Amino acid sequence: MKMKKIVIGISDGSKYSNYENWMKNEPGVETVKLSHHLDNINEIEKCDGIILSGGCDINPQLYHQPGFLAYSDPKDIDEKRDEFEWKIIQHTEENQKPLLGICRGLQLANVYFGGVLLPDIPSFGKFNHGKLKEDIDREHAVAIDPNSLLYKITGEETGLINSAHHQSVDIPGYGLVVNALSPDGVVEGMERKEPEGKSYLMLVQWHPERMTNQESSFVKKIKKSFLEAVRENIQ
Repeated sequence: MKMKKIVIGISDGSKYSNYENWMKNEPGVETVKLSHHLDNINEIEKCDGIILSGGCDINPQLYHQPGFLAYSDPKDIDEKRDEFEWKIIQHTEENQKPLLGICRGLQLANVYFGGVLLPDIPSFGKFNHGKLKEDIDREHAVAIDPNSLLYKITGEETGLINSAHHQSVDIPGYGLVVNALSPDGVVEGMERKEPEGKSYLMLVQWHPERMTNQESSFVKKIKKSFLEAVRENIQ
């Protein structure tokens, strides 16, 4: 039986091709680049599911902390991208479309739901979660809440993930719950607190699209669950 084609919209970023390739190697999947540079928010209408990609810092004005601007490089804030991707999240919520948020995608979704971010992890007394070198991600352990959807997906209470971020969730947004933590207490994943009757929403702080071990449960099973949710949603 031929697998029904699905269209995944992916928000644009400096490493867009990583996400595109991650999706395109799956049968029956087409991708659409969603970008404020292309001014193509209308193309979201043909997307069956959305991936919010990683990238630049989120303007702290969005979470009512203008004083946190001091912890970001002004060149690393893109207000047009923030505004464009805000509309993407709004669309997924209004139209019940599955959403997978990765790194910055998790952070923006948290802000969308009324949460607050930590603007620079080391400045607030926690270990560095940024890259080891320009093209080499850090790695660290992660603990998963055994009551979470993430645990049901991965079947793992602990694991190893990659890490390349300097911002993180401080206060979770309304309706969201933390499902994964690093050993030093940094939020590594979030999901809906009450998912019944609502669209699939999985938010991860790591980068499954470029983890070295693509057979890891924190890569393979997350991708599978997202694509299954997309297919189930259009039946």
